[in-house]
Amino acid sequence: MRWVAVLFLLGGMTSAWSAGIEFRQVTTGVYAYVGPLTDRTPENLGLNNNIGLIDTSEGWVFVDSGAGDLAAKALEKAAQKIKSQPVVAVVNLGSQDHRWLGNDYFARQGAKIYAYQGTVATQKKMFAQLQSSLVRKVPALKGTKMKTADKVLDAEQNSFSIGGVAMQLNFYGDAHFPGDAVLWLPKQQVLFTGDIVYVDRMLGIHPWSNVVSWNAAYQSMRALPAEFVVPGHGRVTNWQQADAETGDYLAKLVETMTEEAENFSGVGAAVSANVNWPAFKHLKHYDSWHKRNLNRAYLQIEASL
Repeated sequence: MRWVAVLFLLGGMTSAWSAGIEFRQVTTGVYAYVGPLTDRTPENLGLNNNIGLIDTSEGWVFVDSGAGDLAAKALEKAAQKIKSQPVVAVVNLGSQDHRWLGNDYFARQGAKIYAYQGTVATQKKMFAQLQSSLVRKVPALKGTKMKTADKVLDAEQNSFSIGGVAMQLNFYGDAHFPGDAVLWLPKQQVLFTGDIVYVDRMLGIHPWSNVVSWNAAYQSMRALPAEFVVPGHGRVTNWQQADAETGDYLAKLVETMTEEAENFSGVGAAVSANVNWPAFKHLKHYDSWHKRNLNRAYLQIEASL
Protein backbone atom coordinates (compact mmCIF):
# COMPACT_ATOMS: atom_id res chain seq x y z
CA MET A 1 0.00 0.00 0.00
CA ARG A 2 2.87 2.35 0.75
CA TRP A 3 4.34 1.94 -2.76
CA VAL A 4 0.89 2.37 -4.31
CA ALA A 5 0.51 5.63 -2.40
CA VAL A 6 3.95 6.84 -3.47
CA LEU A 7 3.30 6.02 -7.11
CA PHE A 8 -0.08 7.72 -6.94
CA LEU A 9 1.47 10.88 -5.47
CA LEU A 10 4.27 10.94 -8.05
CA GLY A 11 1.79 10.41 -10.86
CA GLY A 12 -0.41 13.22 -9.57
CA MET A 13 2.55 15.53 -9.14
CA THR A 14 3.77 14.81 -12.67
CA SER A 15 0.32 15.45 -14.13
CA ALA A 16 -0.03 18.70 -12.21
CA TRP A 17 3.36 19.94 -13.27
CA SER A 18 2.82 18.83 -16.87
CA ALA A 19 -0.30 20.94 -16.94
CA GLY A 20 1.75 23.89 -15.71
CA ILE A 21 4.41 23.69 -18.41
CA GLU A 22 3.75 26.10 -21.23
CA PHE A 23 5.78 27.00 -24.28
CA ARG A 24 5.32 30.62 -25.31
CA GLN A 25 5.90 31.86 -28.84
CA VAL A 26 9.13 33.77 -29.39
CA THR A 27 8.50 34.38 -33.08
CA THR A 28 6.89 32.42 -35.91
CA GLY A 29 7.64 28.73 -35.46
CA VAL A 30 9.88 29.20 -32.41
CA TYR A 31 8.86 28.76 -28.78
CA ALA A 32 10.44 28.76 -25.34
CA TYR A 33 9.62 27.27 -21.98
CA VAL A 34 10.95 29.64 -19.30
CA GLY A 35 11.70 27.78 -16.09
CA PRO A 36 11.34 29.19 -12.57
CA LEU A 37 14.28 31.04 -11.01
CA THR A 38 14.28 28.67 -8.05
CA ASP A 39 16.37 25.51 -7.68
CA ARG A 40 15.38 22.05 -8.96
CA THR A 41 12.56 20.58 -6.87
CA PRO A 42 10.35 17.48 -6.99
CA GLU A 43 7.48 19.79 -7.94
CA ASN A 44 9.23 21.22 -11.03
CA LEU A 45 10.90 17.90 -12.03
CA GLY A 46 14.25 19.67 -12.28
CA LEU A 47 12.97 22.01 -15.02
CA ASN A 48 14.25 25.28 -13.58
CA ASN A 49 15.98 26.17 -16.85
CA ASN A 50 14.77 27.30 -20.26
CA ILE A 51 13.99 24.88 -23.10
CA GLY A 52 13.52 25.76 -26.77
CA LEU A 53 11.06 24.35 -29.30
CA ILE A 54 11.25 24.73 -33.08
CA ASP A 55 8.50 23.84 -35.56
CA THR A 56 9.81 22.22 -38.76
CA SER A 57 8.23 20.42 -41.71
CA GLU A 58 9.43 17.10 -40.26
CA GLY A 59 8.28 17.69 -36.69
CA TRP A 60 9.39 19.31 -33.45
CA VAL A 61 13.01 20.06 -32.61
CA PHE A 62 13.79 20.57 -28.94
CA VAL A 63 16.64 22.78 -27.79
CA ASP A 64 17.78 20.75 -24.76
CA SER A 65 15.78 17.85 -23.37
CA GLY A 66 15.10 18.40 -19.66
CA ALA A 67 16.22 16.55 -16.55
CA GLY A 68 15.28 12.92 -17.21
CA ASP A 69 12.30 10.89 -18.40
CA LEU A 70 9.52 12.55 -16.39
CA ALA A 71 10.70 16.03 -17.32
CA ALA A 72 11.11 15.10 -20.99
CA LYS A 73 7.65 13.55 -21.11
CA ALA A 74 6.14 16.70 -19.58
CA LEU A 75 7.91 18.85 -22.18
CA GLU A 76 6.70 16.60 -24.98
CA LYS A 77 3.13 16.86 -23.71
CA ALA A 78 3.36 20.65 -23.68
CA ALA A 79 4.66 20.68 -27.26
CA GLN A 80 1.80 18.47 -28.43
CA LYS A 81 -0.67 21.01 -27.08
CA ILE A 82 0.67 23.47 -29.64
CA LYS A 83 0.77 21.03 -32.54
CA SER A 84 0.43 17.25 -32.70
CA GLN A 85 3.57 16.04 -34.46
CA PRO A 86 6.59 13.85 -33.64
CA VAL A 87 9.75 15.08 -31.96
CA VAL A 88 12.38 14.46 -34.63
CA ALA A 89 15.47 15.97 -33.02
CA VAL A 90 17.01 17.39 -29.87
CA VAL A 91 19.93 19.83 -29.93
CA ASN A 92 21.97 19.86 -26.72
CA LEU A 93 23.60 23.15 -25.76
CA GLY A 94 25.29 22.05 -22.56
CA SER A 95 26.12 19.38 -20.04
CA GLN A 96 24.26 20.42 -16.90
CA ASP A 97 21.69 17.81 -15.88
CA HIS A 98 18.54 19.62 -16.98
CA ARG A 99 19.98 20.31 -20.43
CA TRP A 100 20.43 16.72 -21.58
CA LEU A 101 19.30 13.98 -19.20
CA GLY A 102 16.01 13.80 -21.13
CA ASN A 103 17.92 12.64 -24.22
CA ASP A 104 17.25 8.96 -23.57
CA TYR A 105 13.49 9.49 -23.44
CA PHE A 106 13.38 11.40 -26.73
CA ALA A 107 15.76 8.94 -28.42
CA ARG A 108 13.38 6.11 -27.53
CA GLN A 109 10.63 8.06 -29.29
CA GLY A 110 12.77 8.18 -32.44
CA ALA A 111 14.43 11.60 -32.12
CA LYS A 112 18.01 12.15 -33.27
CA ILE A 113 20.27 13.93 -30.78
CA TYR A 114 22.70 16.66 -31.97
CA ALA A 115 25.55 18.15 -29.92
CA TYR A 116 29.00 19.71 -30.20
CA GLN A 117 31.87 17.31 -29.49
CA GLY A 118 33.05 19.25 -26.43
CA THR A 119 29.56 19.07 -24.96
CA VAL A 120 29.47 15.30 -25.47
CA ALA A 121 32.88 14.87 -23.84
CA THR A 122 31.72 16.73 -20.71
CA GLN A 123 28.43 14.83 -20.60
CA LYS A 124 30.26 11.51 -20.58
CA LYS A 125 32.79 12.66 -18.00
CA MET A 126 30.25 14.13 -15.58
CA PHE A 127 27.20 11.87 -16.01
CA ALA A 128 27.49 9.95 -12.73
CA GLN A 129 28.12 13.14 -10.72
CA LEU A 130 25.25 15.00 -12.37
CA GLN A 131 22.78 12.16 -12.00
CA SER A 132 23.63 11.66 -8.33
CA SER A 133 23.22 15.35 -7.57
CA LEU A 134 19.93 15.57 -9.47
CA VAL A 135 18.39 12.53 -7.77
CA ARG A 136 19.13 14.00 -4.33
CA LYS A 137 16.93 16.97 -5.30
CA VAL A 138 14.36 15.12 -7.43
CA PRO A 139 14.21 11.45 -6.33
CA ALA A 140 11.60 10.61 -8.99
CA LEU A 141 14.31 11.01 -11.67
CA LYS A 142 16.31 8.05 -10.37
CA GLY A 143 17.22 5.56 -13.09
CA THR A 144 18.01 8.12 -15.79
CA LYS A 145 20.20 6.57 -18.48
CA MET A 146 23.05 8.27 -20.30
CA LYS A 147 22.34 9.05 -23.94
CA THR A 148 24.68 11.32 -25.83
CA ALA A 149 24.49 12.65 -29.38
CA ASP A 150 23.84 10.55 -32.46
CA LYS A 151 25.16 13.43 -34.53
CA VAL A 152 28.39 14.76 -32.97
CA LEU A 153 29.45 18.06 -34.56
CA ASP A 154 33.14 18.85 -34.43
CA ALA A 155 33.53 22.33 -35.94
CA GLU A 156 33.27 25.57 -33.98
CA GLN A 157 30.48 26.63 -36.38
CA ASN A 158 28.19 23.83 -37.61
CA SER A 159 25.48 24.68 -40.13
CA PHE A 160 22.70 22.19 -40.81
CA SER A 161 19.00 22.09 -41.59
CA ILE A 162 16.14 20.10 -40.09
CA GLY A 163 12.76 20.14 -41.79
CA GLY A 164 13.62 23.21 -43.83
CA VAL A 165 14.83 25.28 -40.84
CA ALA A 166 18.43 26.46 -41.09
CA MET A 167 20.37 26.21 -37.84
CA GLN A 168 23.90 26.83 -36.67
CA LEU A 169 25.40 25.21 -33.56
CA ASN A 170 28.33 27.38 -32.48
CA PHE A 171 31.06 26.90 -29.90
CA TYR A 172 32.82 30.04 -28.69
CA GLY A 173 34.68 28.65 -25.68
CA ASP A 174 34.17 26.82 -22.39
CA ALA A 175 31.78 28.68 -20.09
CA HIS A 176 29.43 27.56 -17.29
CA PHE A 177 30.39 23.99 -18.26
CA PRO A 178 33.17 22.89 -20.64
CA GLY A 179 31.79 22.57 -24.15
CA ASP A 180 28.83 24.95 -23.76
CA ALA A 181 27.41 25.84 -27.18
CA VAL A 182 24.67 28.05 -28.63
CA LEU A 183 22.06 27.54 -31.34
CA TRP A 184 21.54 30.33 -33.85
CA LEU A 185 18.53 30.51 -36.18
CA PRO A 186 19.64 33.04 -38.81
CA LYS A 187 16.31 33.48 -40.60
CA GLN A 188 14.32 33.93 -37.39
CA GLN A 189 17.16 35.87 -35.71
CA VAL A 190 16.69 33.80 -32.56
CA LEU A 191 19.67 32.87 -30.39
CA PHE A 192 19.42 30.07 -27.82
CA THR A 193 22.38 30.75 -25.55
CA GLY A 194 22.16 27.93 -23.03
CA ASP A 195 24.00 28.81 -19.84
CA ILE A 196 26.28 31.38 -21.44
CA VAL A 197 23.57 33.95 -20.64
CA TYR A 198 21.56 34.39 -17.45
CA VAL A 199 19.05 37.20 -16.95
CA ASP A 200 16.84 38.01 -13.95
CA ARG A 201 19.10 35.84 -11.76
CA MET A 202 22.78 35.71 -10.88
CA LEU A 203 24.90 33.35 -12.96
CA GLY A 204 26.95 30.74 -11.13
CA ILE A 205 30.63 29.93 -11.48
CA HIS A 206 31.41 26.33 -10.57
CA PRO A 207 34.85 24.76 -10.02
CA TRP A 208 34.63 23.40 -13.59
CA SER A 209 33.52 26.73 -15.10
CA ASN A 210 36.06 28.92 -16.90
CA VAL A 211 35.35 32.57 -16.18
CA VAL A 212 37.96 34.01 -18.58
CA SER A 213 36.86 31.80 -21.47
CA TRP A 214 33.19 32.42 -20.60
CA ASN A 215 33.71 36.16 -20.86
CA ALA A 216 35.50 35.77 -24.21
CA ALA A 217 32.76 33.45 -25.49
CA TYR A 218 30.10 35.99 -24.58
CA GLN A 219 31.94 38.78 -26.37
CA SER A 220 32.36 36.65 -29.52
CA MET A 221 28.74 35.49 -29.48
CA ARG A 222 27.64 39.11 -29.08
CA ALA A 223 28.39 39.72 -32.77
CA LEU A 224 25.34 37.70 -33.82
CA PRO A 225 22.48 40.00 -34.92
CA ALA A 226 19.92 38.40 -32.62
CA GLU A 227 16.53 40.03 -32.31
CA PHE A 228 15.46 37.48 -29.70
CA VAL A 229 17.80 36.08 -27.05
CA VAL A 230 16.61 32.97 -25.24
CA PRO A 231 18.92 32.71 -22.21
CA GLY A 232 19.66 29.64 -20.13
CA HIS A 233 17.70 31.13 -17.24
CA GLY A 234 15.33 34.09 -17.09
CA ARG A 235 12.88 35.65 -19.49
CA VAL A 236 13.29 35.76 -23.28
CA THR A 237 15.13 39.00 -23.84
CA ASN A 238 17.38 41.15 -26.03
CA TRP A 239 21.05 42.07 -26.10
CA GLN A 240 20.53 45.12 -23.88
CA GLN A 241 19.41 43.06 -20.89
CA ALA A 242 21.87 40.24 -21.64
CA ASP A 243 24.73 42.76 -21.66
CA ALA A 244 23.61 44.38 -18.42
CA GLU A 245 23.10 41.17 -16.45
CA THR A 246 25.63 38.73 -17.94
CA GLY A 247 28.10 40.44 -20.28
CA ASP A 248 28.91 43.34 -17.97
CA TYR A 249 29.14 41.06 -14.94
CA LEU A 250 31.56 38.63 -16.62
CA ALA A 251 33.71 41.47 -17.95
CA LYS A 252 33.88 43.11 -14.52
CA LEU A 253 34.71 39.80 -12.82
CA VAL A 254 37.61 39.14 -15.17
CA GLU A 255 38.95 42.69 -15.13
CA THR A 256 38.63 43.17 -11.37
CA MET A 257 39.89 39.77 -10.26
CA THR A 258 42.80 39.93 -12.72
CA GLU A 259 43.89 43.22 -11.18
CA GLU A 260 43.46 41.81 -7.66
CA ALA A 261 45.49 38.70 -8.52
CA GLU A 262 48.25 40.69 -10.22
CA ASN A 263 48.47 42.85 -7.09
CA PHE A 264 48.77 39.70 -4.90
CA SER A 265 45.73 40.80 -2.90
CA GLY A 266 44.86 37.31 -1.71
CA VAL A 267 41.46 35.74 -2.24
CA GLY A 268 39.97 36.86 1.08
CA ALA A 269 40.88 40.51 0.59
CA ALA A 270 39.81 40.45 -3.05
CA VAL A 271 36.39 39.08 -2.17
CA SER A 272 35.90 41.50 0.75
CA ALA A 273 36.76 44.49 -1.43
CA ASN A 274 34.18 43.53 -4.07
CA VAL A 275 31.14 42.21 -2.22
CA ASN A 276 29.10 45.29 -3.08
CA TRP A 277 28.36 45.58 -6.80
CA PRO A 278 25.12 47.63 -6.88
CA ALA A 279 24.50 47.15 -10.61
CA PHE A 280 23.79 43.46 -10.04
CA LYS A 281 22.07 43.42 -6.63
CA HIS A 282 18.62 43.17 -8.23
CA LEU A 283 19.41 39.71 -9.62
CA LYS A 284 17.86 36.77 -7.78
CA HIS A 285 20.47 34.72 -5.88
CA TYR A 286 22.94 37.63 -5.81
CA ASP A 287 23.43 37.19 -2.06
CA SER A 288 24.18 33.47 -2.33
CA TRP A 289 26.25 33.44 -5.53
CA HIS A 290 28.18 36.71 -5.86
CA LYS A 291 30.79 36.02 -3.15
CA ARG A 292 31.26 32.50 -4.46
CA ASN A 293 31.76 33.84 -7.99
CA LEU A 294 34.37 36.33 -6.77
CA ASN A 295 36.21 33.60 -4.89
CA ARG A 296 36.31 31.17 -7.78
CA ALA A 297 37.15 33.82 -10.37
CA TYR A 298 40.10 35.04 -8.30
CA LEU A 299 41.48 31.54 -7.78
CA GLN A 300 41.11 30.60 -11.44
CA ILE A 301 42.82 33.77 -12.63
CA GLU A 302 45.55 33.58 -9.99
CA ALA A 303 46.37 30.01 -11.06
CA SER A 304 46.77 31.14 -14.68
CA LEU A 305 49.23 33.97 -13.95
